[in-house]
Amino acid sequence: MSDEIFIQHLKQQHEASTTKSSNNTPTYPAETVSLPSKGYFYEETTPLSKGSVEMKMMTAREEDILTNENYIKKGIVLDKLLESLIVTPGINVSDLLMIDKNALFIAARRLAYGDNYGPVKIECKKCNFENKTNIDLSQLVEKEIDFSNFERGVNEFEFEFPFSKRKITFKLITSGDEEIIDRDLKSINKIKKNSSAEVTTRLKRLITSIDGKKDLAAVNKFVDNELLSKDSMALRGYIKTVAPELDLGFNFVCENCNHEERMDVPMTVQFFWPES
Repeated sequence: MSDEIFIQHLKQQHEASTTKSSNNTPTYPAETVSLPSKGYFYEETTPLSKGSVEMKMMTAREEDILTNENYIKKGIVLDKLLESLIVTPGINVSDLLMIDKNALFIAARRLAYGDNYGPVKIECKKCNFENKTNIDLSQLVEKEIDFSNFERGVNEFEFEFPFSKRKITFKLITSGDEEIIDRDLKSINKIKKNSSAEVTTRLKRLITSIDGKKDLAAVNKFVDNELLSKDSMALRGYIKTVAPELDLGFNFVCENCNHEERMDVPMTVQFFWPES
């Protein structure tokens, strides 16, 4: 089968468009992928504000990225994968909201290997039986959000804690924010081994002001010393109501004891390296 026929076959199979090229630059089948945010919380100056990106199908080049030991050690292998797959010009992966980034990972997996993810090994929490489960990625759906409640182009939301009555603004975490959180957690762990600072570190990056004060020191002090746990829980619950993310949950049923549980799709090494 010639390259031209092979590419045409892929186009028909995935009903994809083809990325534009010039001279002898190779072309690959690509698809328009909708972002759960619909681009609503990005500034209008970025292509992400359009609410979708063009992604090409994975090739052997992307398989090389996934096995690059340097990328793996630095923890940037998946970012490098997205950088290679996104063909829409002018997009910086660090600017992606995490809710959109996770959806793009799912789209990349579906474009590369189809909707079936499995068999995935899942241990039942009740009887410890190791199940081999197949997950249909096409069944993952976006949460319905009323975007009219928010200001377009602004990634900032208001919230009043139900118990302390303190007022804050917060934002949806971006990929760049996630990198900073990971770096801060590693630094904390170097100073104090086995420390548990995941919640407070994330909240310090999430909250953008406290009682009208956008001072970082004031936010940090509030999170460390004044934030009630029941208010923290209320905030996390509210964020779920405003974040238009892809619901990564699926219904798991144990083959051995019939235990049923709602759980998130496990992102194991098999996600981008399925068994042959």
